[in-house]
Amino acid sequence: MEIREYVAGQREDFLADLMEWLRIPSVSGDPAHAGDVRRSAEWLAAHLRGIGFPHVEIMETGGLPAVFADWPVADAPKVLVYGHHDVQPGEPAEEWETSPFEPVVRGDRLLGRGTSDDKGQIFMHTLGLRANLEARGADAPPVHLKFLFEGEEESGSMHFPALLEANREKFACDLVVISDTTMWGADTPSMCTGMRGLVECEIAFFGPDTDLHSGSFGGAVPNPLHAMARLVAELHDDGERVRLDGFYDDVIELSDEERALFAKLPFDEAAWLRTAGNSGAAHGEAGFTTLERVWARPTAEVNGLWGGHTGPGGKTIIPRSAHAKISFRLVAGQDPDKVAASIERFVADRVPAGIRANVVFPSGRVRACRSAIDDPGVLAARRAMERAFGTEVLFTKEGGSGPEADLADILGAPLVFLAVGLNEDRIHAPNEKVEIPLLLKGAEAVAYLWDELAMPRG
Repeated sequence: MEIREYVAGQREDFLADLMEWLRIPSVSGDPAHAGDVRRSAEWLAAHLRGIGFPHVEIMETGGLPAVFADWPVADAPKVLVYGHHDVQPGEPAEEWETSPFEPVVRGDRLLGRGTSDDKGQIFMHTLGLRANLEARGADAPPVHLKFLFEGEEESGSMHFPALLEANREKFACDLVVISDTTMWGADTPSMCTGMRGLVECEIAFFGPDTDLHSGSFGGAVPNPLHAMARLVAELHDDGERVRLDGFYDDVIELSDEERALFAKLPFDEAAWLRTAGNSGAAHGEAGFTTLERVWARPTAEVNGLWGGHTGPGGKTIIPRSAHAKISFRLVAGQDPDKVAASIERFVADRVPAGIRANVVFPSGRVRACRSAIDDPGVLAARRAMERAFGTEVLFTKEGGSGPEADLADILGAPLVFLAVGLNEDRIHAPNEKVEIPLLLKGAEAVAYLWDELAMPRG
């Protein structure tokens, strides 16, 4: 039986099984759902055993469990598929058209929490594997296949790096396939080739021990809010480049081919601005397009700035403190630790006499990840997707951050992003959905991918 024919014939059973899994509210960020995350892991483990994996285990992490499945094949490429079986909360429930954990099929759409992010995209791998086996009349995949699905991605993947470190040999692979991103559009299939990293900081300036009367002391002692406003204003130059020392030194620049492929995407800037809260204009680092700025350039953004009197009416004071929250999105090549050190130097160089500064980094630092568009694994996945979709597959990047860099760094394997979600799937929002035909196309592409990776190429 042909792969496409098998996938189409399995649609109803595939959806029924997926919907059963989606009913488990595996919300990792809510301790009240810890038992549900474990139930989700147990359900997935049982399903993977049922489709033929000879080794499946639920892996404890110090937090919520991951699921690992291994199908050894001698003298074949080792491929690890990564995803996550935890989901975002369903709140606010009143904004859902349906119950978040009672999935519903409406035409070609499946609605419910986790349909796109990430249970639906995990599940297409199980159908793709079965389609490959059926089409080949085989009892094992053509590659040594490993599945690793964590249970804490939506709450920060706190224990995931340690899990990878402790199981390097078990998870060892030649390639990591990730299905936790999106395509450009249903009619414009694409592959992600990178995600940005992240460093967040909070800066506080402290002046006098108490707020001071501005008539008695103004102009005679340093004002923490003035100093903070000056620091924030100096974060960027006139071309919107970040002024931290060495900030761009290690940036891996886009190739001419990557920029040309970005330019082929049907990008409507006016429509995009409407999705950006009706922003009045595109803005950013000079010399780059909007897509290049969002996907492949590092940034510094002031997320919050406060101090002094912010209530109604006047209060003529010199405030005793000022505060700012700033986030830095990083791109491939940048080291979050080096950036953090540069932030500390930037602040220290701008603290006036009489002001005491404090810089804290409240959350973990995330490395950016990148896949070269000429990597053999990327090319194999692109061929597989083009076979499934019947059209050219373009390349994108994503502006967000996740645990993908840990996979690349710790396992020492290249990343390949094969995903069929869409930006309009409302992931993390009420009324999350996935397009069923895209899930089936994804399963078909997965089935082709295992053959593409197993095929020797000169």
